[in-house]
Amino acid sequence: MSGRKRVAIIGGGSSGLTAIKCCLDEDLEPVCFERADQLGGLWYYKPEGKLDGESTVMKSTIINTSKEMMSWSDFPMPKEYPNFMHNTYVLKYFQLYAERFGLKKYIKFNHAIIKITPAKDFESTGQWEVRYKNLKEDKEYTEIFDAALCCTGHHANKNEPKFPGHEEFQGKILHSHDYRDQRGYEDKRAVVVGVGNSGNDVASELGKVAEKVYFSTRRGFWVTFKSDKKGFPWDINQLRRLPQFFLSFLPYSWKCTMAENAINERFDHETFGLKPKHRIFSQHGTANDELPIRVLSGTVAIKPNVVGYTKTGVKFEDGTVEDNIDLVVLATGYNFGFPYVDESVITVKDNKLDLYEYVWPLISKPTIAFIGCVQPIGALFPIAELQCRWATRVFKGLIKLPDKEVMEADMTAKRDAMAKRYVQSQRHTIQVDWVPYMDELATHVGCKPNLLKLFLTDPVLAWAVLTGPCAPYQYRLMGPNPWKGAREAVLTTMERVLYPLRTRKAYTGSSASGPGFLTMLVIFIVIVAVLLKVFFG
Repeated sequence: MSGRKRVAIIGGGSSGLTAIKCCLDEDLEPVCFERADQLGGLWYYKPEGKLDGESTVMKSTIINTSKEMMSWSDFPMPKEYPNFMHNTYVLKYFQLYAERFGLKKYIKFNHAIIKITPAKDFESTGQWEVRYKNLKEDKEYTEIFDAALCCTGHHANKNEPKFPGHEEFQGKILHSHDYRDQRGYEDKRAVVVGVGNSGNDVASELGKVAEKVYFSTRRGFWVTFKSDKKGFPWDINQLRRLPQFFLSFLPYSWKCTMAENAINERFDHETFGLKPKHRIFSQHGTANDELPIRVLSGTVAIKPNVVGYTKTGVKFEDGTVEDNIDLVVLATGYNFGFPYVDESVITVKDNKLDLYEYVWPLISKPTIAFIGCVQPIGALFPIAELQCRWATRVFKGLIKLPDKEVMEADMTAKRDAMAKRYVQSQRHTIQVDWVPYMDELATHVGCKPNLLKLFLTDPVLAWAVLTGPCAPYQYRLMGPNPWKGAREAVLTTMERVLYPLRTRKAYTGSSASGPGFLTMLVIFIVIVAVLLKVFFG
C-alpha cells in the first residue's frame, strides 16, 4: 500500500478532471467518482436528459467564454477550435486533456456518492468516510480517504416556482434543466420565465421556430454581447490587467454608465422594454447576441413578471393575459446544495455558502474543499483549477490556512460587499470578478505573476502580461509546478484567437469605394470657404 494520501474526488466534469491532475502534480492519490458512464459532467450532453441533481447542457449550447480564457493553464485549446465553442468542442477538449495527462484511469464511472461523513477519528486524522454505490453492480461500498474534493458545482437541484393556477394549466411546464432542443415546439406559443443565460438561450432558440415566445422578466435585465470591439470575444478585450487597474480607480457609477452607454449603442434597453432599475454591474452577466434580432423579428416579446395561470394561458403582473400557451419554460435557476456531504460540514440557506474564499468550510481539519462554487464574470474552468492547486497543496501540508477569525472576517467582508453591489437575489450569493479573484487564489498558491520581476528579466513577456488578455497561462510562469510552455502560450494568445478566423484571405488595401479622410477634409474646407464668401462677401 502506497504512503501517498488518498483524495476522493466527487464528479468527473471540468472541475473533477483538473482536480485529478492537481492531485497527481502534488503526488497525491486521486480516486474520482462519476455517476455517468463517461467524463464531462455538465458538458456531457444526453438527448434523453439527466436526473434532477445532474446538470446538463442543451443540444445547441455554445459557451459564453472564449477558448483562450477558459483553457487550463498548462493545456491551451487547439488553435483550430472556434473562439466560442459548441458543447461538443468543450467535451472534446476534456477528452484531450484527460488523454494528455492520463486521467481516465483514476475515474470510477457509474459510481454515485451516497454520503461523505467525518471518520470516527476525524479530529486526529482529518479523514473521511465515503459511502458510494456501484450503479452497474447495484452494490454499496465504504472507504476511508485522507481528503475530499467536491467538484459537483452548484448547478444541480432545480428551483421550480409554482404560480397560482399551475394545477389547472393545460399546457406543458418544464424547467430549463429538462429542455433539450426546439424540436416539437415548432409553431407553438411559449412563455419563458427567467432571464439568465439559460432563459436567454431558450427564448432565442424557440424564437426561431415557435409562433410566439413571451419572455418574462421580474425586474428587467442588461444584455451584453459575446462579440466585443472589432468582433473579438468580450473577455479577450475586457479581461486585461492594465485596463482593469485603471477602472478600479473609477467610481462604481461611472463604470456602470460607461458600460451601459456602450451596450445601449448596440441595443437600447429602454426602447426594447428591458431596462431595469439596477445598474449593469449589479447583476450577474447575461450574454446573448441573438435576442435583439428575435425581438425585432417579432417572434420574441418582452413581458413583465408572471403572476399566475389560466387553463390555457399565462397572466402577467401588468394585467395582461396571453392565451393559447402551449409551453412554459422555467429558467429559474437552481437551489445550491450538497446532499451527499454531512450537514456538520456544510449547510446552505438561501443559496449562501459559508466557505472561506468559496472553497473551505470552517471545520477543524482543512481536508475537504468545494470546487467551482462561484459565479465569475469570466471563465470557470481556470478558477476551479487554481482552487484545486491551492487545495491539494493544503492537503499536502505545504500551505496553511489562516486562523478561523481571519477567514470569518474575509467571508463577512465579501458577503457585505456583494450585498452592497448586487440586486438582492438567490442568484447573487457567490459572485466574483474574474481577474481579482484569480489573482487572489494565485496569491494563496504562490503563482501570481510578479510584474516587477518580469519587467527586470523579460520585458516583452511582462508587457504581454500587463496589457494582453489575462489568459490562464500567466499562472504557470512562476511558483509551484510551473509550465515550460507558459511563456510561449502567453505571447501567442492572440494568434490562436485569430487562427480559426483566417478561412479566407481578405483584401488588405485601402477602400476605393469613397474618398479618403484628407480628400473629405479638403472638400469640407472648400465648402466652408464658399459659404463664408457667399454670406459675408
